[in-house]
Amino acid sequence: MLIASLTALATLAGYAVLCAIQPFTVCRKCHGTGARKVTRHGVKVCRRCHGQRYRLRAGRRLNNHGRRIHHDGTRPNPSPRPRP
Repeated sequence: MLIASLTALATLAGYAVLCAIQPFTVCRKCHGTGARKVTRHGVKVCRRCHGQRYRLRAGRRLNNHGRRIHHDGTRPNPSPRPRP
């Protein structure tokens, strides 16, 4: 049980490091070309990556969402009000 937990923790840590170093990955739908072959209509722009060829990793998207929630939930220290 300990080995399985350590393996899962090491895998998650490795993926977190990968998301920090290389946040974008090649689009799986168009294989990084930005275009998809359609049988009768020729070539169309990929709907998933919008022709950009890269997509944000799921782990990086989750990290950005958590950072945004934290940023929106915390506010800077209020400045002291001047006394009348």
